Amino acid sequence: MPAAVQSRRTRTNRLVRMLAVAGTGAAVIAMPLVSAAGASAAPATTSASVTAAGYSNNLDGWIRESLAIMSQKGIPGSYNGIYRNIMRESSGNPNAINLWDSNAAKGIPSKGLLQVIDPTFNAYHVAGTSWNIYDPVANITAACNYAAHRYGSMDNVNSAY
Repeated sequence: MPAAVQSRRTRTNRLVRMLAVAGTGAAVIAMPLVSAAGASAAPATTSASVTAAGYSNNLDGWIRESLAIMSQKGIPGSYNGIYRNIMRESSGNPNAINLWDSNAAKGIPSKGLLQVIDPTFNAYHVAGTSWNIYDPVANITAACNYAAHRYGSMDNVNSAY
């Protein structure tokens, strides 16, 4: 084997080992950069599940599915505006519930990714989504519908709403 090929293989193997130590996700991402000749013929697998609509069953997928529904229904909003508000309200936890604020004191705690209370969720529910306030897509879509009516768009919401 020529020295140049052996040197390139050594560097490639070292890179793959370093990435594997950093985590399998990084190694999988880096594999296409290594070379097609070294790739396995086995099909790629993923541990992420998908929603019935075909979106990833994670925060990114929930936001993207909500945006698709919002687009069909004429509800304004952007990925960044929704993401920013979710991270402030629930840190991305679809099962979040606030049991200490003024709403909770009245017996109607804020729930879900965008911390919606039941009366608001029911009033701004978007047809075609679940009636479960903890359903991530239903929660996002109802909250964005409310924000559109109240503030023009979820993009205009920069604090608790």
